[in-house]
Amino acid sequence: MLDSNPHRFEALPNRPGVGYKPQHFSAIMTDASPVEWLEIHAENYMGQGGRPIAQLRALSEKLPISVHGVGLSIGGEKPLDPDHLERLRHLVSWLNPASFSEHLAWSTHDVGFMNDLLPLPYTQETLSRICEHIDQVQSTVRHRMLLENPSNYLTFAESQIPEAEFLAEIAQRTGCGLLFDVNNVFISATNQKTDPYSYIDAFPLDLVGEIHLAGFEEDSDDDGDLLLIDSHGREVAEPVWEMYAYTLLKGGAKPSLIEWDNDVPDWPTLAAEAQRVATVLDTVPV
Repeated sequence: MLDSNPHRFEALPNRPGVGYKPQHFSAIMTDASPVEWLEIHAENYMGQGGRPIAQLRALSEKLPISVHGVGLSIGGEKPLDPDHLERLRHLVSWLNPASFSEHLAWSTHDVGFMNDLLPLPYTQETLSRICEHIDQVQSTVRHRMLLENPSNYLTFAESQIPEAEFLAEIAQRTGCGLLFDVNNVFISATNQKTDPYSYIDAFPLDLVGEIHLAGFEEDSDDDGDLLLIDSHGREVAEPVWEMYAYTLLKGGAKPSLIEWDNDVPDWPTLAAEAQRVATVLDTVPV
């Protein structure tokens, strides 16, 4: 049994963070600057011991940790998986993270699990189901959850509620916070041919506890139109940096993360992306 982590950081700082990768452990322990917090994917740390847990405990004594879940299937039609939820509860219990988040998406159907974050129709029925699931998660893990806006490649004809309004209503009903992924906004707006800045203007930025930035890949759809893919496999694009600066001017400084999960670069390259986050944050009026 792991003891509870006494080195709890109560909140993430309004400074740069990065998604943690084991190949960067030594560099972070030696000198993490300009990075001031780390995010882990919950499902990678649900075991009882071994090197991953030992490294995570060491990191948590040095920097605040954000736990980002990818497997709860908050939007799924079926009840949440009790075994998965219990493993998540155990992780959050001993780690005492500064933040915990999940996705507005689903990834389960019947007894199957899809290794992807799939979109939802924004209806009253879906809204009620998601709120029930979030209430269950928050009461089980005893930690406020942040819910992340998705990257969309299509829209549902039956959707009745604009996405920003949908997320705001979930937060109001459950008391959860929101995670604002700027790259997801740009991807969705490009793919659906909408205005990303109008989305930012409509978003309840006062409920945001964390911001994500990432890279994307360009592809084309069946009609030959530009299609952006949320790859997390390269540097942040210039239009996303511009939207990030606009978001901070509208909503104030927030803990801001560089997500780079595929084709992971060396530490100096990742740290340079984090330094750009710091530079933008330094322009935000106090």
